Amino acid sequence: MRNTASLWKEGLTDAVAFVVGGMAGFGVGRLLGLDIFAPGYGMDAMGGILLVGLGAGLGRRLMRGWLARQDDADRP
Repeated sequence: MRNTASLWKEGLTDAVAFVVGGMAGFGVGRLLGLDIFAPGYGMDAMGGILLVGLGAGLGRRLMRGWLARQDDADRP
């Protein structure tokens, strides 16, 4: 079982990576002309929402992979 500090580190990095990835997805959507805050559920709003979700999930996944590599490097 992992210690509490390790769990805190994992949780905080997940949260930060999720938010940063979501912001990156939002930025890409804005560059492509997709607005998640457009009225209604048109294609531009849905595309923007999709990019935010993908960015958030990808950010979290990349951070988990990075943490796993760090943990493997720390083990003898």
